[in-house]
Amino acid sequence: MGTRAGIVVTGTEVLTGRVSDRNGPWLAEQLRILGVDVAQIIVVGDRPQDLRASLEFFRGAGVELIITSGGLGPTADDLTAEIVGAFQGRAPQLDPALEARIATIVERLLAGRGLRHDPVATAEATRKQALVPVGARVIEPVGTAPGLVVPPADGSSGAPVVVLPGPPAELQGMWPTVLADPTVLAAIAERSELRQRTLRLWGTPESELAATLRAGADRLDGLEITTCLRSGELEIVTRFAPSAQAAYDDLVALVEANHRDSMFSKSGASIDEIVADALRSRGLTIATAESCTAGLLAARLTELAGSSDYVLGGLVVYSNAAKTELAGVPVELIDRLGAVSAEVADALATGAARRLGADIGVGITGIAGPGGGSADKPVGLVHLCASGLGRSIARRVVLPGGRSDVRARAVVLSMHLVRELLAPGVR
Repeated sequence: MGTRAGIVVTGTEVLTGRVSDRNGPWLAEQLRILGVDVAQIIVVGDRPQDLRASLEFFRGAGVELIITSGGLGPTADDLTAEIVGAFQGRAPQLDPALEARIATIVERLLAGRGLRHDPVATAEATRKQALVPVGARVIEPVGTAPGLVVPPADGSSGAPVVVLPGPPAELQGMWPTVLADPTVLAAIAERSELRQRTLRLWGTPESELAATLRAGADRLDGLEITTCLRSGELEIVTRFAPSAQAAYDDLVALVEANHRDSMFSKSGASIDEIVADALRSRGLTIATAESCTAGLLAARLTELAGSSDYVLGGLVVYSNAAKTELAGVPVELIDRLGAVSAEVADALATGAARRLGADIGVGITGIAGPGGGSADKPVGLVHLCASGLGRSIARRVVLPGGRSDVRARAVVLSMHLVRELLAPGVR
């Protein structure tokens, strides 16, 4: 089975969805790179009994390493260090040198922000964060909270627990120190390479892929295959040991043979990366004119670093007047066909390219809902067009879901129109 780890993400704000969990997936990927499989990620609120139960669960599961995130702050609900220490049979002890270092950090932060504070309360909070389980090693703070590597009590078996703060930047900043810790290295000494590869398809139903995989099942031993359909993209993520590389090669050949027209990424590159590389490699520029998505496509195009090389700008043309004044859509066209029409999407695409001087223009117009639909033009109707290089690609779609779903799906579809216009092959 190989080396396995368990991850406990703490915080009621994460459990209830007010804050998305960024630490669990990040840690899981870092562990995979090391050759450590993740048995499970458990999210618990700020209840001591739930954290203790999660730690006990992983002890019973026999994992070699446990990592927690969160609960290291100065407030009363931050109890992770105390609970982990008790779980490992190690009492808390004040580390005066650590207390002094944390105090210096806190003073600098408060002074830099110009905040007034109660010295007594600040000292109490600092002291709380400097309580370290006896025998634990301290990971120096990136923010104000130190991390910890807490081994089992002397003479007892079990997995060491790495205790890390909740803010992702602080947790990630401590990770190199975690990997250098001798207790952690000893715990994962038996790790082995765990490869992960991704294929991406566009427009293939999961049922068709399932049939393909069933037909070739006898050639896929040793592969852990996971499929996920998101906004029309079908992602196939496969994990395997090096000994199963031949089986993975068979999987790629199988998918390519049966879904050649829809497989747009063999390397795992995302649609964003493929579009960016195609624009940059050909020295082309792009501009957008968006109605129902109101700038979401422009935001998506500029998400990657270096996008200023190829993104010139975007027009948010929500009103009919803006479509005319900013993108140059003829008033007569809107009056005759309505703002949500193939012709207006085409005019938005060509208008964006012309007004901003880009090689490629993308136009989006639609009815995101929940109101505004009709029998002829229902909620979810979106017209899209990518234009440039002497041709245009247009789509009329009726997208399912609520307002945010329609807008998000329209953006993904627009990215694929641009890909088809620029780089129709497989990468």
